[in-house]
Amino acid sequence: MKKPAVVKKPAAMPKTVDQYLAGLPKDKREALAKLRAAIKAAAPGATDGISYQVPVFKLDGKPLVGFGAAATHCTFFLMSTTEEMRARLTALKGYKLGGGSIQFPADKPLPTALVRTLVKARIAENKKA
Repeated sequence: MKKPAVVKKPAAMPKTVDQYLAGLPKDKREALAKLRAAIKAAAPGATDGISYQVPVFKLDGKPLVGFGAAATHCTFFLMSTTEEMRARLTALKGYKLGGGSIQFPADKPLPTALVRTLVKARIAENKKA
């Protein structure tokens, strides 16, 4: 069984999303680059940056979604724990879920259609708030 690539803590904290991704093992970098592209397509007006040491997208100055890498998985942070978002997440099968996040293996990136649906839902939530 192949041992997962280790995510090493960088010598200096990344200041950009590109720096964050560059410091990851290839499998996680590729999976998160795909996720990043799907987020950008779903929210073309959003800006990305680093917050709490992970990449985060903001739209109209409000946190939208984020992502990160851990030793054994990647995570899509939805930054929402509303009842509506929790209902969407519990409907998902085959993913490990956290409070407002989805964990997935790097070799099985999240489907673009799922990312688009969740990002659009977050945009709608932010507009209500």
